[in-house]
Amino acid sequence: MMTQKVIAVLSAFMILFTMLALTACQQEDTSATEAAAQTAETAAETTAADTTTIRIDQGDAVILTANTTADGAIDATDLFSDRDLRQTADLSEAVSYNLSDGEDVTITKAGVYILSGSANNASVIIDADDQDKVQLVLNGVTITNDSAPAIYVKNADKVFVTTVKDTVNSLTVSGAFTTDGDTNTDAVIFSKDDLTLNGLGTLNIRSTDNGISCKDDLTVTGGTYTITCSSDALEANDSIAIADGTFTIDTGKDGLHAENDEDNAVGCIYICGGAFSINAQSDGIQGTTIVQIDGGTFTISGSEGIEATYVQINGGTVNITATDDGINGSQKSSAYTPTVEINGGDITISMGQGDTDGIDVNGNLYINGGTVDVTCNSPFDYDGVAEHNGGTIIANGTETDTITNQMMGGGMGGPGEMQGGMQDGMQGGMQGNRPGGMGGFGN
Repeated sequence: MMTQKVIAVLSAFMILFTMLALTACQQEDTSATEAAAQTAETAAETTAADTTTIRIDQGDAVILTANTTADGAIDATDLFSDRDLRQTADLSEAVSYNLSDGEDVTITKAGVYILSGSANNASVIIDADDQDKVQLVLNGVTITNDSAPAIYVKNADKVFVTTVKDTVNSLTVSGAFTTDGDTNTDAVIFSKDDLTLNGLGTLNIRSTDNGISCKDDLTVTGGTYTITCSSDALEANDSIAIADGTFTIDTGKDGLHAENDEDNAVGCIYICGGAFSINAQSDGIQGTTIVQIDGGTFTISGSEGIEATYVQINGGTVNITATDDGINGSQKSSAYTPTVEINGGDITISMGQGDTDGIDVNGNLYINGGTVDVTCNSPFDYDGVAEHNGGTIIANGTETDTITNQMMGGGMGGPGEMQGGMQDGMQGGMQGNRPGGMGGFGN
């Protein structure tokens, strides 16, 4: 009897052990199935040659403070979001990818994605929902394509392109761009939706057309950028807003360009910081409506330095060398009267010989502060009123309180330049260095 009881107990124990083992196996199978499903979901979100875990030491979070103003032509108090100004990404749930030749990375969901490595003929494509925010973290990326953008935003709420500290990232398109259906994808970074550039690293762009093109609002708050292109370096339909960054631009067209072909009431540029070296064949900075500069340092050479319907300079250091107009207020938008308004900053304009104007405005000119130093045959040319309410004016090396008007340009006989005024009468002068021509009118 004792032996039978022992056998019965052992049998019961064996049955219990077997049941526990089966349960554990089922749990492992369930976990494996869930992991496989998660992998399949991630693969559906993003297609890439290699997915790895990449650790980045960013140090402490770096958040920029934008020195915006509320009382300018543009109310800039809400132009930059907290995430725009954060120069380091939150990598706690980031997905990492190593790029490979000939293989696109397609992102379809919101999130943070770390990109590393080099690839030829590979694009990073964002095709997410309208409410999705996607952040690309460039960790030493090199992409060289023949005809397609390196980064292509088809759809999203907003995309952030963030460069990692101490990294150099290079994006190049070496041939003629091809279209994507009806979309002319003509830039190395091409975005149909809002785009923000920030970070602590370097981004080099070379393009046979535009450098960076955004069909909505383009924002830059940090990073170092070198852009060499045959068309516009930074282009946006609705607005360009820059809080900081270092820019070296060599372009066959405009350095910064904001224009919407379907609506001339938008297309503004706001800058409150940064360092800019722009060598442009056309305009250094061109906006359809307003160009407002509250800060930053600028060295601009081109046909024209700054052009918009309304140009307002409230601060910064601006050095312009141009062959047509240094600053031009022209009627590009029906929403504003052509105006150039200078309230602060140090502005130096050096013009070439011939029919050139330091400041040319098809409307009104106001100098209320700052220093305006113009070296030019025609320092000022305006069609409306001109007011000098403050600040310092230096015309061809001589400080003056008068804003002369050289509407018709030229000198009068020999080495003469006529300087006159509609308000003070016509005053002849033999002070210029251009032969012939009719003297201008001014005050």
